[in-house]
Amino acid sequence: MVSAQKGQVRVITGNAVGAYGALLCRPEVVAAYPITPQSEIAEQIAQFVNNGELDAEYVEVEGENSAMNVVLGASVAGARVFTATSSYGLVFMYDALQETSGYRAPVVMVNANRETPGIHAVSSGQQDMVSTRDTGWVQIIVENDQEILDQIIMSYRLAEDNNILLPVMVNYDGFYLSYLAEAVEIPLIEDVDAFLAPLKKQTPRQKLVPGVNIGCGTHGIEMGYVEARYKHCQAMERVKPKVDEIDKAFGDYFGRYYGGQIEEYRTDDADIIILASGSATGTVRTVVDSKREKGIKVGLVKLRLFRPFPAERLIEALQGKKAIGVIDRSVGFGWKYGPICTELRALSREIGTAPILSYIDGLANLDITIPHIERVVDELDTAAKGKPYQEVTWIPMEE
Repeated sequence: MVSAQKGQVRVITGNAVGAYGALLCRPEVVAAYPITPQSEIAEQIAQFVNNGELDAEYVEVEGENSAMNVVLGASVAGARVFTATSSYGLVFMYDALQETSGYRAPVVMVNANRETPGIHAVSSGQQDMVSTRDTGWVQIIVENDQEILDQIIMSYRLAEDNNILLPVMVNYDGFYLSYLAEAVEIPLIEDVDAFLAPLKKQTPRQKLVPGVNIGCGTHGIEMGYVEARYKHCQAMERVKPKVDEIDKAFGDYFGRYYGGQIEEYRTDDADIIILASGSATGTVRTVVDSKREKGIKVGLVKLRLFRPFPAERLIEALQGKKAIGVIDRSVGFGWKYGPICTELRALSREIGTAPILSYIDGLANLDITIPHIERVVDELDTAAKGKPYQEVTWIPMEE
């Protein structure tokens, strides 16, 4: 495949980027319900449909649960679909999220991360994503506006692959990226068509047709249920190398690479590593560079694939390091470490004896600042030298 043409560069918000990402992939059915901070996506796509830029059925629903059920039904009938949500909306979809993954429906959804119910917080945080991590969806976390658009395109290539056939959730930090306007290159729709063209060469997947029997949504009993769950889990494992493969294909064609499951920054000779995700990783890179100038060998591993958890890639990147710090923008109720840190600690035997420090930061719109990350680096450096360290730190509580 030859390289794509240069696209138009526009300065637009992350939400507008999400809408453009969907537009370029030509979904045939869209159903979404507005919720802060995602509402702009639903509004923009409705405008695309209204003015004729997108030839799609736009279904106005009374809530997020209905939105997910609409795109689920359309997907099993063979349509390409799209939806978007956030926080309370994602929680309201919970039963439908599990149905969608259980039916192996290749739905693509954008989630603008926001704190979830319990304490009412119209503010950024990754708790909604964490709350739905075991619903059987592929979950990917992106860093900036350009990555939102590019990952939506890659997500269709992933979800609709006959060896995968799983729904994909693209997560980005609400209130930070949702309303942040950045320069974004918008590819030509013809080039997106070419990138997604391999999907059309596959054997057509079985779809729901009136009057034709299909085993979709039936009640699972005994071995039938076990087999379905087994195949679902096997498909999740196949996602990991497929994400790397699609990222390389995207980079070869469009010129932008994201590392696949994880992105590594200055890790080759690093003694200490920060594992982070989302919009905060840009700030981490800045601190890594400044600390390197002072002789501290620190690197960044940016977590992109949250579900399935990229265990093999993380083990490869972190083996032999002297200390690892994990920054979580969410909490793990009933366990003292942050959720991503908890999962990383499950790999400690394979990674080695390096101390793994958990940092909770950036909840409820609080910034993950340069001083915060400098503190993480300094404490990791101390731990790497064999000195006493604190396992779990809620940074805002100790400022």
